[in-house]
Formats: sequence, C-alpha cells, structure tokens
Amino acid sequence: MSSRASRTQQVLAAVIGNALEWYDFVVFGFLTAIISRLFFPAESEYASLLLTTATFGVGFFMRPVGAIVLGVYADNKGRKAALQLIIGLMTLAMAMIAFAPPYAAIGVGGPIIIVFARLLQGFATGGEFASATSFLVEAAPPHRRGLFGSLQMVGQSVAALGGAVSGALVTRGLAPEQIDSWGWRLPFIVGLLIGPVGIWIRRNLTETDEYLNARHSTGARISTAALLAGHLRSVFVTFGLVISGTITYYVVLVYMPTFAKTQLHIPLTDAFIAQVIGLLCLTAVIPVFGWLSDHIGFKPIIIAALFGYLVFLYPLFSWVYANPTLTNLSIMQACLCSMIGVLFGPISTALAEQFSAGVRSTGLAIAYNFAVMIFGGFAQFFVTWLIKVTGSPIAPAYYVMAGALVGLVASLFLVQPPRQLAPLPSR
Repeated sequence: MSSRASRTQQVLAAVIGNALEWYDFVVFGFLTAIISRLFFPAESEYASLLLTTATFGVGFFMRPVGAIVLGVYADNKGRKAALQLIIGLMTLAMAMIAFAPPYAAIGVGGPIIIVFARLLQGFATGGEFASATSFLVEAAPPHRRGLFGSLQMVGQSVAALGGAVSGALVTRGLAPEQIDSWGWRLPFIVGLLIGPVGIWIRRNLTETDEYLNARHSTGARISTAALLAGHLRSVFVTFGLVISGTITYYVVLVYMPTFAKTQLHIPLTDAFIAQVIGLLCLTAVIPVFGWLSDHIGFKPIIIAALFGYLVFLYPLFSWVYANPTLTNLSIMQACLCSMIGVLFGPISTALAEQFSAGVRSTGLAIAYNFAVMIFGGFAQFFVTWLIKVTGSPIAPAYYVMAGALVGLVASLFLVQPPRQLAPLPSR
C-alpha cells in the first residue's frame, strides 16, 4: 500500500468513528421535541422535554467510566484494538435506538431501551475522542499535526451537518403522523449504515510509530492515579478548554432547534435550515485554522476564538430574540459557528499535545469526558431549566459565556511543544 493511501486510511479510521458518535448525538438532540412525545409522555411539554434532555445527558454518566477503561486499554493494548472495540459498541447502541418501540407500544420498556442504549453509547464514546485523536495526531507529519488534528473536528461537523440535513428532510418531507409513526427512525437508520464501514476500515490499521516507541521505552503500565498526579497541569488545562468547547457545541448547535421552536417560535423545519447554514460555515472554517496553527501555533488562535465568544454571544442572542426570523437566526448561526470553527481548528491537536504518547489516550480521555459529562451532556437540561427559573429566554447565552471565560483562563496555561512550525507561504 502506498504511503499516501495508508495515510488516507489512517485519517478515515480516526475520523469515521468520531463522526458516527456525533451524528447520533446530534440527531438525538435535534429530534428531542419528537422523541419526548413518543418515549416520555408527561403532563406538560416542559416536563416531557426535561425527561428527554435528561435521557440525552444520562449517557454522559458512563463517559468517565469508558474514558478510564478504554483510555487505559488504548495506551496498553494499542490504538487499533481500542478503535475497533469502540465502533462496534457504538453501532450496537445506535441500532437499539433506531428500532426501539415507543411508549405507546410497550409502555415503560420503550424508554428503558433508549436509556440503556444511551448508557452503552456513553461508555463507548468515553474512549472514542481520545483514542482517535491520539492516533490521528501521532500519524501526522510533525509540521502538519494541526491540520490533521482539525480533521477530527471536521468529521464532527460533517456528522452534525448530516444530522441537520436528515432532520430537515424528515420534518419537511413527511406529515406529522408519519414522523411519529416511523419517520423519526430514518436518520438513525442512515447513521447505522456507517458502522460496518468503520469496522472494516479499522481492521486494517497499523499502530503509529510514536505509540510503539513510547511503549518500548516505558514498558511498565502506569496507574490512573499516577497519571493524574504526574500530569495535573495537562489534565486541568484540557478540562477547562473542553468545558468551553462542549458548552458552546451543545448549546449553539445541538440545543438550537429546540430553542428556536420553544423560545423564538420558529418552525422546526426553518431551524434545521439555519443549522445547515451554520454547519457549512463551521466545516469550512475548521481546517483553515487547523492549517494556520501549524504556522503560528495553536495558543493565539484559541485565545482569540474564546475572546470572540465573550464579545459577540449576548448581542447576537438578544438581536435574534427581538427579531425572530429565519434570516436572522441563520445569520447568528453563521457567525457563531464560524467562531466555533476558529476554536475547533487547533483544539484537538492542542489537547493531545499536552500529554506524552505513553499516557495520551488515558489522560486526554479522563479530562475530556469528565468535562463533557458535567457541562456538555446536561447543557440542554441546564438551559431549559435556566430559562424556566430566570424567566429569561436568552439564558443559554449566559451559560455559553461562562464556559468561554473558563476556557480563556485555561488557554493561558497551554504549552506549545517544541515541534517545528511550517512557514507561512510567501506571496
């Protein structure tokens, strides 16, 4: 196999599982209003939404468990073995959601299946980002790690775009009774087709040289407690940056269709159109700033992106709430998603490079998944509750701004490893 073909396979292997994870998560989030009616009927729309958003978040309880188990597994048994196991579990979880009978068919058994599938998926995805990112960054040429790492986030945004398109097609192309009967399953079934492809691709991988060299030089396994004690700065920096990234992603992208429908009173079909526009901007911006980080470093880009959140979030949310139209929502999503793209371009590589290769999957997985569990998984629940308690429809903006402030502090302690940066092209 040629070097170019091998590198393409490495990129696909690292990206496809993470994309599958995010596709399923995003589809579930986008279809919250529909799933709440079918699986969690309650005395009010608010109570039904809370039950569904809590179910969305419950899978995140298993992420730290998966992070420790699968992170240690990846650092000791290899990236390839972990990536194969993870995508198999993720495919099984998606199949359970796709074919789960609703509450009306089997009563409480329907929501139990959904909750169990979310727990299984949470366990699997607890190791996915760290293992796949470690593999992708280690497989990259030294002066292209920023660009290669950004492809992980490109995979996420393409998956989210696929979820938004699927949601838009289903809600626009089917009658309400068709959606409730079988249409809501179609996006999950489409995502389910990705699983066998990912399993096949990951079967033929080889371990990265950096990982093999690290295993050869260290030999003995390192305990989780020893890892945390020896890498406190790396863990806390990663934790802080992931807080900002995950809050922004889950509020601005995953929660926005629900926000548009319940607070702005914009039809769900229009909300999905705005999401598609925003995600197109996100997908285009990410690799540009991943590439730029190989030339100027990742730290200044991350700081600039988080500062942009603090400056523009509240004005944009206030403007759209005062003028709730599809055009204005699309403009806001394009602006916010572009800022997210600036942050996401270098962030995967920046986080991976805070740890040495021998402990990278474990360290990154623990810090990443605890942050995602606490601040991302329950983001929809928190903002739904905040809107109700405060009476402020734009309460989601405050939550995102608080996360951006935490990330900005953490970014000041980022360490740029002594690798050669590529020169900017001259005119």
